[in-house]
Amino acid sequence: MLEEMFALLMAVAPDLMKGIVSLFIVVDPLGNIPIFITLTEDMEAGEKRRIFNTATMVGFILLLAFALTGQQILIFFGISFQSFMIAGGVLLLIIAIRLLIVGGWEEPEVSPESVGAVPIACPLLVGPGAITTTILNLQEIGVTLTITSVVIIFAIVWLILKFIEPIYRFLGRVGSSVISRVMALFIAAIAIQYILNGVGYFMYRG
Repeated sequence: MLEEMFALLMAVAPDLMKGIVSLFIVVDPLGNIPIFITLTEDMEAGEKRRIFNTATMVGFILLLAFALTGQQILIFFGISFQSFMIAGGVLLLIIAIRLLIVGGWEEPEVSPESVGAVPIACPLLVGPGAITTTILNLQEIGVTLTITSVVIIFAIVWLILKFIEPIYRFLGRVGSSVISRVMALFIAAIAIQYILNGVGYFMYRG
């Protein structure tokens, strides 16, 4: 029995790791640390904890909803998987370019009551990139592994937000900026691959 479970685990491990890594890159909790710090810099410690807990819960529920209903959403709107890949890739590329050039996310007005849900949970943690990646993972690795990857990613997000200030002090302003831009490069590469895969399908079909 144990041998069968181990064999099953080893069989699904590559796909699960692929789902976790791709989702971690686009959710980008490490690269967003400077933005989270800026949004909550004038708040007390207890208020920050509530905000980050809210952000984790809202983000998890949103992404889990797309993991469970993503395929049905595409069918309902009559959108092909390849069209969604192209659209998601374009949006991801725009986000990556913005992160590379601007280096962050700007919100004109942020209230402490809503900052956990907007903009931290959505669109910073769960934006077009995370939604696109989740729906693509559904197609490539299946529902069970996609949901598992979402659970693991938001467990990591919760830990990062719980210890965000020590992590930020360890990385420093320069280190955080470097990580943010490196992650943006990976996001850009994923976006280009989505676009190429989608366009390639239509060219081959034609």
